[in-house]
Amino acid sequence: MLNLNAFVVGLLFGLGLIISGMTDPSKVIGFLDLAGAWDPSLAFVMGGAILVGAGAFTIAKKRQRSLLGAPMQLSSATELDKGLLIGSLVFGIGWGLSGFCPGPAVVSAAAGQPKALIFVASMLAGMALYIVIDRRGK
Repeated sequence: MLNLNAFVVGLLFGLGLIISGMTDPSKVIGFLDLAGAWDPSLAFVMGGAILVGAGAFTIAKKRQRSLLGAPMQLSSATELDKGLLIGSLVFGIGWGLSGFCPGPAVVSAAAGQPKALIFVASMLAGMALYIVIDRRGK
Protein backbone atom coordinates (compact mmCIF):
# COMPACT_ATOMS: atom_id res chain seq x y z
CA MET A 1 0.00 0.00 0.00
CA LEU A 2 2.88 2.39 0.78
CA ASN A 3 4.38 1.90 -2.70
CA LEU A 4 1.02 2.46 -4.39
CA ASN A 5 0.53 5.61 -2.33
CA ALA A 6 4.02 6.85 -3.25
CA PHE A 7 3.25 6.22 -6.93
CA VAL A 8 -0.07 8.10 -6.79
CA VAL A 9 1.45 11.05 -4.92
CA GLY A 10 4.40 11.16 -7.35
CA LEU A 11 2.01 11.05 -10.30
CA LEU A 12 -0.05 13.88 -8.82
CA PHE A 13 3.12 15.92 -8.22
CA GLY A 14 4.30 15.32 -11.79
CA LEU A 15 0.93 16.33 -13.22
CA GLY A 16 1.00 19.48 -11.11
CA LEU A 17 4.44 20.34 -12.50
CA ILE A 18 3.23 19.81 -16.06
CA ILE A 19 0.01 21.82 -15.60
CA SER A 20 1.85 24.70 -13.91
CA GLY A 21 4.42 24.81 -16.72
CA MET A 22 7.37 24.09 -14.45
CA THR A 23 8.69 21.40 -16.79
CA ASP A 24 9.42 24.14 -19.33
CA PRO A 25 12.92 25.53 -18.65
CA SER A 26 12.07 28.81 -20.42
CA LYS A 27 9.36 29.43 -17.77
CA VAL A 28 11.93 29.08 -14.98
CA ILE A 29 14.55 31.18 -16.77
CA GLY A 30 11.86 33.82 -17.41
CA PHE A 31 11.21 33.93 -13.67
CA LEU A 32 14.91 34.39 -12.95
CA ASP A 33 15.28 37.15 -15.57
CA LEU A 34 14.56 40.06 -13.23
CA ALA A 35 16.17 42.65 -15.51
CA GLY A 36 14.43 41.48 -18.69
CA ALA A 37 11.08 39.91 -19.52
CA TRP A 38 10.30 38.75 -15.99
CA ASP A 39 7.60 36.06 -15.69
CA PRO A 40 6.11 36.09 -12.15
CA SER A 41 3.99 32.94 -12.60
CA LEU A 42 6.55 30.73 -10.83
CA ALA A 43 6.16 32.90 -7.72
CA PHE A 44 2.47 31.95 -7.60
CA VAL A 45 3.31 28.25 -8.01
CA MET A 46 5.89 28.52 -5.21
CA GLY A 47 3.47 30.45 -3.00
CA GLY A 48 0.79 27.79 -3.44
CA ALA A 49 3.32 25.05 -2.67
CA ILE A 50 4.49 26.85 0.47
CA LEU A 51 0.91 27.21 1.72
CA VAL A 52 0.12 23.54 1.15
CA GLY A 53 3.47 22.46 2.61
CA ALA A 54 3.11 24.64 5.69
CA GLY A 55 -0.28 23.13 6.43
CA ALA A 56 0.94 19.59 5.82
CA PHE A 57 4.01 20.00 8.04
CA THR A 58 1.94 21.58 10.81
CA ILE A 59 -0.25 18.49 10.84
CA ALA A 60 2.66 16.07 10.38
CA LYS A 61 4.60 17.47 13.36
CA LYS A 62 1.70 16.55 15.64
CA ARG A 63 1.58 12.93 14.45
CA GLN A 64 3.70 9.91 15.32
CA ARG A 65 2.58 7.90 12.28
CA SER A 66 1.53 8.72 8.73
CA LEU A 67 -2.02 8.18 7.49
CA LEU A 68 -0.92 4.75 6.18
CA GLY A 69 0.72 3.78 9.49
CA ALA A 70 4.41 4.36 8.66
CA PRO A 71 6.50 6.15 11.29
CA MET A 72 6.93 9.89 10.75
CA GLN A 73 10.49 10.78 9.75
CA LEU A 74 10.80 14.55 9.88
CA SER A 75 14.16 16.28 10.08
CA SER A 76 15.12 17.75 13.42
CA ALA A 77 17.92 19.91 11.99
CA THR A 78 17.68 23.56 13.00
CA GLU A 79 21.09 24.99 12.03
CA LEU A 80 22.52 26.15 8.73
CA ASP A 81 25.74 24.27 8.11
CA LYS A 82 28.42 24.41 5.43
CA GLY A 83 26.97 21.45 3.51
CA LEU A 84 23.51 23.03 3.30
CA LEU A 85 24.89 26.37 2.16
CA ILE A 86 27.16 24.84 -0.50
CA GLY A 87 24.38 22.51 -1.67
CA SER A 88 21.96 25.43 -1.95
CA LEU A 89 24.48 27.41 -3.95
CA VAL A 90 25.14 24.53 -6.36
CA PHE A 91 21.40 23.89 -6.68
CA GLY A 92 20.70 27.55 -7.47
CA ILE A 93 23.47 27.78 -10.04
CA GLY A 94 22.30 24.58 -11.75
CA TRP A 95 18.69 25.75 -11.70
CA GLY A 96 19.57 29.13 -13.18
CA LEU A 97 21.83 27.73 -15.90
CA SER A 98 19.57 24.88 -17.00
CA GLY A 99 16.07 26.01 -16.07
CA PHE A 100 15.49 22.64 -14.38
CA CYS A 101 15.27 21.64 -10.76
CA PRO A 102 15.18 17.94 -9.86
CA GLY A 103 11.41 17.31 -9.79
CA PRO A 104 10.54 18.91 -13.13
CA ALA A 105 13.71 17.47 -14.67
CA VAL A 106 12.66 13.91 -13.80
CA VAL A 107 9.17 14.54 -15.21
CA SER A 108 10.64 16.03 -18.41
CA ALA A 109 13.17 13.20 -18.71
CA ALA A 110 10.37 10.65 -18.39
CA ALA A 111 8.66 12.48 -21.27
CA GLY A 112 11.85 12.02 -23.31
CA GLN A 113 13.03 15.64 -23.38
CA PRO A 114 16.74 15.43 -24.39
CA LYS A 115 17.94 18.38 -22.27
CA ALA A 116 16.20 16.91 -19.24
CA LEU A 117 17.80 13.51 -19.84
CA ILE A 118 21.22 15.19 -19.83
CA PHE A 119 20.34 17.15 -16.69
CA VAL A 120 19.12 14.06 -14.82
CA ALA A 121 22.21 12.06 -15.85
CA SER A 122 24.41 14.93 -14.63
CA MET A 123 22.43 15.20 -11.41
CA LEU A 124 22.84 11.48 -10.72
CA ALA A 125 26.56 11.72 -11.46
CA GLY A 126 26.84 14.63 -9.01
CA MET A 127 24.99 12.63 -6.36
CA ALA A 128 27.34 9.68 -6.87
CA LEU A 129 30.37 11.98 -6.70
CA TYR A 130 29.07 13.43 -3.42
CA ILE A 131 28.76 9.93 -1.94
CA VAL A 132 32.34 9.11 -2.93
CA ILE A 133 33.71 12.38 -1.50
CA ASP A 134 31.64 12.06 1.68
CA ARG A 135 32.84 8.48 2.31
CA ARG A 136 36.47 9.51 1.81
CA GLY A 137 36.03 12.36 4.27
CA LYS A 138 34.81 9.96 6.96
